[in-house]
Amino acid sequence: MARSRKHPALVVTGLLDRFYELCGYLAAMSLITILVLIVLNMVARWTGQVFPGSTNYAGYAMATASFLAMAYALGRGAHIRVSLLLAALGRYRWWGEIWALGIGSAIGCYFAWYAVRGTYWSHKLHDVSQGQDATPLWIPQLAMAVGACVLALALVDHFLRALFTGRSWIERDPIEDPRDRPET
Repeated sequence: MARSRKHPALVVTGLLDRFYELCGYLAAMSLITILVLIVLNMVARWTGQVFPGSTNYAGYAMATASFLAMAYALGRGAHIRVSLLLAALGRYRWWGEIWALGIGSAIGCYFAWYAVRGTYWSHKLHDVSQGQDATPLWIPQLAMAVGACVLALALVDHFLRALFTGRSWIERDPIEDPRDRPET
């Protein structure tokens, strides 16, 4: 009996969706790290100890959580979109999606390029934070650069999916289109 094979494009998009989900889990772990840092800082204050740089580390974890979650949030429809405008386009909604994803892809790639470049120069110039922690700045910037690159990849991925399949693969909120609301 012949085994059915999946189209290579479906395999790649499935892998990319899992990769975006992994980045979402890493973002959630960064949020847990913030919680742990806050609790450790509280314990240090109660016991009269000093935890130098804890607020800086929490800020780095917040930046990591924010940037790593962007691609996952895009696929789930959690980013701010012009939903009312897209819904008002009616049968031309696909063109609006293509236009928005195309512009978003270009801006995302531009931002990712400069995020990587900024991280590279921070490493090359041995730039350190001004706080008590004196952390080399390329370390927290690396998470931002990775998150920006993953977002750029997700934008291009969703742009190509919409372009070649004729529909958006971004999950929609039922508020966007009354036809998407579940029956009650």
